[in-house]
Amino acid sequence: MARKLKSDKLLFIATLVLVCASLVMVYSASAVIAMERYGRPTYFLFKQVTFALLGLVLMPVLMRVDYRRYRQPGLIWTVLGMTAIGLVVVLFGARINGARRWFNVAGVGVQPSEFAKLAVIFFVAAVLERRMDRIDDLRYSLLPVGVVLGCVVALIMLQPDLGTALSIIVIVAAMVFAAGINYRYIVGLMLVALPAAYVVLMSADYRRRRIEVFLDPWKDPLGDGFQVIQSLIAVGTGGVFGRGLMAGVQKLYYLPYPHTDFIYAVIGEELGLIGTTVILACFCVIAWRGMRTALRAPDRFGAFLALGLTAMVVVQAFFNISVVLGMLPTKGIPLPFVSFGGSSLLMSMLGMGILLNV
Repeated sequence: MARKLKSDKLLFIATLVLVCASLVMVYSASAVIAMERYGRPTYFLFKQVTFALLGLVLMPVLMRVDYRRYRQPGLIWTVLGMTAIGLVVVLFGARINGARRWFNVAGVGVQPSEFAKLAVIFFVAAVLERRMDRIDDLRYSLLPVGVVLGCVVALIMLQPDLGTALSIIVIVAAMVFAAGINYRYIVGLMLVALPAAYVVLMSADYRRRRIEVFLDPWKDPLGDGFQVIQSLIAVGTGGVFGRGLMAGVQKLYYLPYPHTDFIYAVIGEELGLIGTTVILACFCVIAWRGMRTALRAPDRFGAFLALGLTAMVVVQAFFNISVVLGMLPTKGIPLPFVSFGGSSLLMSMLGMGILLNV
């Protein structure tokens, strides 16, 4: 039975502000590129508007659907199964920028790794709700989580997409930590994970170069360091008030992927410190209200679900902004709600709809 709508207005407003900023900044960042490649400046904007409208239609629906329905084993395993199929199918698709992350459905690009985030959050929340009382019994409580997480992360790494895989791991780690696992296990897992992380990072030449460039971007200013340097130039030249909307220079073939991974740099150049602060403030509001929702949830499942959905947005935003500001090595992680990308935008909005119901 549908619940009476009583949602968090601040959380909804912060989400709406980010979506509106996305429509404006995606057009500003992509108009010139879209005109050259596709003959019309609104090519990327039209796609973003389509998914934004779809999200705005589905969000109120999810706000009225009782979140407790998502704990049903049949639903969870169905979603996980469909996600796994999507992650396998995408491996047989064409490579785009050296990776296989999308496949087309009726001419629309679908990124299954974005759906994987919600699927994993549902599963982990349901497991922790039932087994939280024995959280330190790793075989009983965390073995199912580890198996599902390992399979999903392995499929995503085959694309390869280290950024999304790392985001999912951090989200699950936050949920398990909130369940009250003994800190000794956390330290032990970290010690075990460090050698594995080193092998993963050093096994691919491009990942190793990204680490080296992160430490010194000017070591290869026209190669691997180009993205970071152009991003810092964009943010630095924006100053406090920015150059003005549509007046940015770095998006004109200097800054790679200005409408996706580096849209925050375009915001910094065109809208300055004020614009970037507004965007950052919206994510802070989502973090605050999401944590508040988790603490006040009427049951454990709602609490873990709210925490996972909040982490899904906040962790990804942290990674993206840190990369743009040169605080982390370059990874292909979009800025939630803001970067161009239908799957990312839709999943983020659906996640907020579920969170508003909790």
